[in-house]
Amino acid sequence: MAFATLGCKVNQSETEAMKDLFRERGYEVVDFNEAADVYVVNTCTVTHLADRKNRQLVRRAGRRAPGATIAVVGCWAQAAPAAVEKLPEVDVILGTRERSRVVDYVEEAARGRRRVNRVQELETAADFEELPLDYSTRTRAYLKIEDGCDRFCTYCIIPYARGPVRSRAPERVRAAAERLVAEGYREIVLTGIHLGHYGRDLGPEVNLISALKLLSGVPGLERVRLSSLDPHEVTPELLDYMAATAQVCPHLHIPLQSGSNAVLRRMGRPYTREDYLKLIDQVRRALPGAGLTTDIIVGFPGETEADFAATVDLARRAAFSRLHVFTYSPRQGTPAAAMPDQVDPRVKGERSHRLIALGKELALEFHSRYLGKTLQVLAEEEREGGDLAGYSGNYIRVRFPGPDALMNRILTVRITAVTADYARGALS
Repeated sequence: MAFATLGCKVNQSETEAMKDLFRERGYEVVDFNEAADVYVVNTCTVTHLADRKNRQLVRRAGRRAPGATIAVVGCWAQAAPAAVEKLPEVDVILGTRERSRVVDYVEEAARGRRRVNRVQELETAADFEELPLDYSTRTRAYLKIEDGCDRFCTYCIIPYARGPVRSRAPERVRAAAERLVAEGYREIVLTGIHLGHYGRDLGPEVNLISALKLLSGVPGLERVRLSSLDPHEVTPELLDYMAATAQVCPHLHIPLQSGSNAVLRRMGRPYTREDYLKLIDQVRRALPGAGLTTDIIVGFPGETEADFAATVDLARRAAFSRLHVFTYSPRQGTPAAAMPDQVDPRVKGERSHRLIALGKELALEFHSRYLGKTLQVLAEEEREGGDLAGYSGNYIRVRFPGPDALMNRILTVRITAVTADYARGALS
C-alpha cells in the first residue's frame, strides 16, 4: 500500500500514524509512485491549488493501478465531501475523525467493492483523536498535542475542516514524549492546528506552559521546539519560561499575514501592526538572538500598494530570520473569496517576488551575526562530500564536515561562512 501527503506537519504526523496502522495489519508500505493494492491520499484544503493537487494524486493512483482501493482522507474530504464523491476512482472517504479505523474502512470497501463514506460532522468532535505514532525525521520528532481551530480568519477554511479545539491529555503528551526519547530522539517539536490554544478545553491549569513544564522532566530530552503561535499567544509568561529554560529552543514562528491594519481587519486577525511590533520588542528583550520566523499573505483582497509597503516596513523593522511568503488565492467557502477588489494576479506575483527577495536579505543579515561565533547544532543528516547538516536552537540551518558517528548529537559548531539559505561551519 502507498501514501501521499499534502499540507502541514500535522498532516505528516497523521500519515505516519496511519502507515503504522497498516503495517500492524500486515501491509507493506511502498512509494506512491509504485504499483500498490491500496492508495491513501491524506489531503490539504488550505487553497484551491491544494484541492487541484488532491485530485491529481487520486487520478494518478487510479491510472497506475486501476483495481486498487483508493482512500481520500483528511481536510479536503472533511470540508468538501461532495467534491470527493465526484471522483469515480475513490473507494473510501474519511475526514479528520476516525483515522484510527482507516484500515477497517479500506478493507470494508475492498471486500464489498463499494464506496465507504465516513465523514462526520465536527460539532460532535469533542475529544482529541489518539493515533499510534508521531511524525519524525531521523533525529527530530513532531509531537501533535492539539487539533482544531475556532479562530475563523476570513481567508481560512481550516476551522471547517478540523473542527473546534481539542487537546491531548497531559499524561498522554508526557507518555508520547518518553516513548520518542526512548527511541533515540533528542529534539521534539510540539505541533497542532492552533498550538497556542492547547489545553483550553481541558481546564484552566492546562496550557502550553504546563505542557512545556511536563516535558522538562523527561530524562534525555535535550530540546523542545514550538511550532506556530499567533501573536496574542506569545505571552510574557511564555517568554519568561523560554528565557529561563535552556531546553526550549529560542525560536518562535509568529504569523504576521500583513503589516497593514486595514488588511488585518479584513482578514479577521485579532491584532494590529502596533501590537505586533510591541510583541517583537518583548521577544527581543526576553530572548536576544532568537530566531523569529513568520508567514505573510501577499495580495489579499483590497491590498493596496500602501498596504503592501506597510508589510515590507514591518518585516524590516521586525528583522525576521526567515519569511514564508504565500500568494493569496480565493478559497471557496470563506468570506474573503467573495470580497470585492480582488488583486490582479500579476500584481500579486510581483509583490510576492519582492517580499521573497526581502526575506533572503533578512536571512543573510541574521546569519551574518554569527560569523566567527559558535552555535549548538543537532546533526541531522549527511550531505554529499561527507558534510553533516542540522539546525541550531535559533533555527539556522548549518552545514559542516563530520563523520556519520556524530549523527543525532548536539555539537558545537563555529560559523565560517553564510548564505541566505544556510551557514557553513567547523566543529569547535
